Amino acid sequence: MEEIPEEYEGGIVKKFMYVNRRAPHGTIYAQESLEVVLVGAAFDQEVSIVFMDDGVYQILKDQDTSAIGTKNFSKTFRALEMYDVEKLYVERESMQARGISEDDLNVPVEVITSEEIGRLMEQHDVILSF
Repeated sequence: MEEIPEEYEGGIVKKFMYVNRRAPHGTIYAQESLEVVLVGAAFDQEVSIVFMDDGVYQILKDQDTSAIGTKNFSKTFRALEMYDVEKLYVERESMQARGISEDDLNVPVEVITSEEIGRLMEQHDVILSF
């Protein structure tokens, strides 16, 4: 028998996971992902975000995009808390491969292994990868 989703105010809460795998600049994927996350959260869906591969660069502190002529949207990740998006995860292996520590990040995250990410994915109804 399937588990019945948690209900709220006549609707059904879905668990959405957004997996950010790409660098923050050079494509629209990172910025579009952030916008989709904010929309989902605004509609009271349960939202989790995973940063892995080059996606870990999206949440680095002190990004300077002046040399490439694009807007630095990394500070927008700090607004996630206002939308009750508090489940942010970073793949430990991706951070290690890029020489990044938690102190280098501009938002609080939980650092987990790729194996733990796999188990976490099983708990979500919808997974979107950017």
